[in-house]
Amino acid sequence: MVSSKKVAAAAIKIALTESREEEMRLKREYAGLGIRTVGVDIGGDYINSVKVIIERAIVAAKRENVIKENHYDEGAVAGAAREALAQIMPKALGLNVGGKIGIARQEDHLSVAVFLGIGLLHLNEVAIGLGHRAAPYTE
Repeated sequence: MVSSKKVAAAAIKIALTESREEEMRLKREYAGLGIRTVGVDIGGDYINSVKVIIERAIVAAKRENVIKENHYDEGAVAGAAREALAQIMPKALGLNVGGKIGIARQEDHLSVAVFLGIGLLHLNEVAIGLGHRAAPYTE
């Protein structure tokens, strides 16, 4: 059974991976369940990075066949990534961030999770944001 909760959990778990090896292992595990995933490392000044983060999410999702190259899928990733970043904005505004995006899709459910360390000198905060979209699914 396809559920938005299962897809969202997959995106979060991909975003939480600490190494490429762990990400690839988890990616294979989810592929066996029919969930396509991808992870993207991100970082920089929050305000100046938002556009780049959204673009990197779209490019990675297309490159790893999580989405197709059409405006429905690209818009779904952009919207979900923007929603996830908006949830983090109150903590990150004006500061540097570094972390990872996790994207997961199963049929018409698509989720983007953003897991970030937010830093100012040695005073670090951690935040996670999650966005979900329904995108028409065609095989």
